[in-house]
Amino acid sequence: MLLDIYTKWRIFHFMSDQLIFDVIGDATRRRILALLVAEGELCVCELTAALDDIQPKVSRHLSVIREAGLVSVRREGTWVFYRLAAPLPRWVRDLLDTLRTGAVPDLTADRARLKKMPGRPTRIAA
Repeated sequence: MLLDIYTKWRIFHFMSDQLIFDVIGDATRRRILALLVAEGELCVCELTAALDDIQPKVSRHLSVIREAGLVSVRREGTWVFYRLAAPLPRWVRDLLDTLRTGAVPDLTADRARLKKMPGRPTRIAA
């Protein structure tokens, strides 16, 4: 998905350092971001299965992450897919990468649950 000029400008000019740290200050949001860093793109149902949590809670956290400008959304039929927004400032990408490399102890278990999920959606375009 191509970002328009306004979206790119908004990400770089309105992304608040404090907002980013507020987002990653929550354990569930850190787990979601770590999964997105590790897996690339996931739908809400995959995140719900990986986190072993209820859909409304996962969707609420995704909304907070989206409002902070950290993820982009893509619809494909009835599925809603999330991935890290691009472009992100270098310091944000580096911070998010640390979530994948050890800052989220639950990531291994979350990924194991994701791999066992039956009926994962097939992506037509990513």
